[in-house]
Amino acid sequence: MKSFFTLLLIICCYPVFALQTLTGKVVSIADGDTFTILTANKEQVKIRLYGIDCPEAKQDFGSKAKQFTSTLCFQKIVKAEIKNNDRYGRKIAVVHLPDGRIINKEILRAGLAWHYKHYDNSKELALIEENARKNKTGLWSLKNPVAPWEFRSNKRKKQPQKNKKLCIAYTKSGKHCQHAATTGNRCWQHRI
Repeated sequence: MKSFFTLLLIICCYPVFALQTLTGKVVSIADGDTFTILTANKEQVKIRLYGIDCPEAKQDFGSKAKQFTSTLCFQKIVKAEIKNNDRYGRKIAVVHLPDGRIINKEILRAGLAWHYKHYDNSKELALIEENARKNKTGLWSLKNPVAPWEFRSNKRKKQPQKNKKLCIAYTKSGKHCQHAATTGNRCWQHRI
């Protein structure tokens, strides 16, 4: 009796746990690991490839990664197995080409991406990256390739704070106040 209820529970809940799959034509390529598909019901869905991270546009091999992805899938019908959504509303997915190849793996194999170990612990993807590194394929031919997440982090650190005005008042010790100015070029502490 207990096994009957367990089986019934599995059958009833299976659709909840099943992966969402979208099929559509690739209509635009944003970069090496992000593109947009147009589904049969004319909905545009932005897809971010799961488990990999391609160089940014301004990095070495960034444009080559984008071109490679475009060559693989632009104007083709693909099947995306959705894993989840990211904070930008993109669908994170493993994407299959019409011939059965998986885009995520093909980009990694071509040496145009890093295995994104922070979000994925696949031994297969790790091995594909390791082989590309050993063979000095794509970006691995560079002496010191910079991971995209490090590039983005360094870029954020270097950006000056825009239009940040400091308070014109002085502290009790006679030093210039370091708080951001709000009203009348003074911080909230010195407006009184």
